[in-house]
Amino acid sequence: MSDLRTRISGRATTAGVVLALALPLTACGSGGDSGGGSGSTAAVSTPTPSPTPTVDPAAYRGALDTTLGPLDKALRAVDRASEGRALERALGTASTAAATAAGGLETADTPDDAVTGNATLAASLRDLSQSLADAGAGEGRCATSPRVELGSADGPRRVREASTALTGLGYPVRLKLPRTEKPQHRRLGNGAFVKDARSGGLGRLTVKNGTDSDAVVSLTRGKKTAFTVYIRKGASTTVRRVGDGSYTVYFTSGSDWNSSKKSFTRDCAFEKFDDTADFRTVQVSGGTQYTVLTFSLAKTIGGNATTSEVPESEFPS
Repeated sequence: MSDLRTRISGRATTAGVVLALALPLTACGSGGDSGGGSGSTAAVSTPTPSPTPTVDPAAYRGALDTTLGPLDKALRAVDRASEGRALERALGTASTAAATAAGGLETADTPDDAVTGNATLAASLRDLSQSLADAGAGEGRCATSPRVELGSADGPRRVREASTALTGLGYPVRLKLPRTEKPQHRRLGNGAFVKDARSGGLGRLTVKNGTDSDAVVSLTRGKKTAFTVYIRKGASTTVRRVGDGSYTVYFTSGSDWNSSKKSFTRDCAFEKFDDTADFRTVQVSGGTQYTVLTFSLAKTIGGNATTSEVPESEFPS
């Protein structure tokens, strides 16, 4: 009996293995037949899901051109615009167009290999929009040229880098960024008149500029400017033929003289002397007596003249 049990146990183990393999196949059959052929056929015919198709690269290239087209047109208008109001308007239009283009890219269907590049370009267009707006916001006489502002802004640089990366993947970015300019250092000659409306006189004014910046001094009587003269840093100049009267003495200092705005464009300061400059001519025994004054723009210990800051709008033009 013990030998018989051993043989049956061995056969049962073998049958158990067969049943364990066949059971999943039998479960797929349509009827109650547990035969191996029916189960094997059902397993082979089980469908597998197909992968989701990616975005057509050609379609994305077309969407890229459509989205960026209006911005490219606006940027070319900035490139052509003349300095002043025309350029400010063009910058505002281009800023809006850049923000619109960024929004379009953020919702665009993008091929897998362009997802990162598309997102980077959209973010850089947001930066460009802000850079264009900032460049066009410079108002007043002491304002750097918008093209100089753009030259040092992050927005154009980031768009250029993002465009190069996406173009390298086979998705051309067609944008012509506007021209920029480097900071200028324009100066007039020492003693050059910015304005000269002297009517004659014997008075004499010497101005010493001991500061670290070029300066412009303007003498006014009421709302009329008698003269405005340029004095380079570390230099002095003398203006003759100053007519009699009491004058308010204004001065401005800074870097890069813009002759059209009659103002410096960087590091500007606008001030005036608190006391007036009084010029008198009188006849005395043996001749004529007239006023000779000297003003120093540098702050000195023991100086007898005080100054006050003034808004740039109040500085004589």
